[in-house]
Amino acid sequence: QVQLVESGGGLVQAGGSLRLSCAASGRTFSSYAMGWFRQAPGKERFFVAGINWGPGSTYYADSVKGRFTISRDNAKNTVYLQMNSLKPEDTAVYYCAARSYYYSEYAASYNYWGQGTQVTVSS
Repeated sequence: QVQLVESGGGLVQAGGSLRLSCAASGRTFSSYAMGWFRQAPGKERFFVAGINWGPGSTYYADSVKGRFTISRDNAKNTVYLQMNSLKPEDTAVYYCAARSYYYSEYAASYNYWGQGTQVTVSS
């Protein structure tokens, strides 16, 4: 069982930056792939970024490539999402999720989810 707790959301102006954190419980964090997803009101939950197990290869949605960076610190059981050059269309609730070993862009394939953190980007 893995429990995930996100933090770091907030209100920021367009062009600004935020860093989201997702702290995981459990002793096998390094064996999980981690994903960040976001969901705007009335919309589906979409993949943002993923990182594979171990030191982890990283993957991004086209809409955030070059602006967002996912990373993990296995010693701290934490995954991060550094978000730069934020745009109003990045406004959403951001969720972290875990699944075994390799990332996926499909939300339904993840076994564990955090409660989400709100990111609001003003124009």
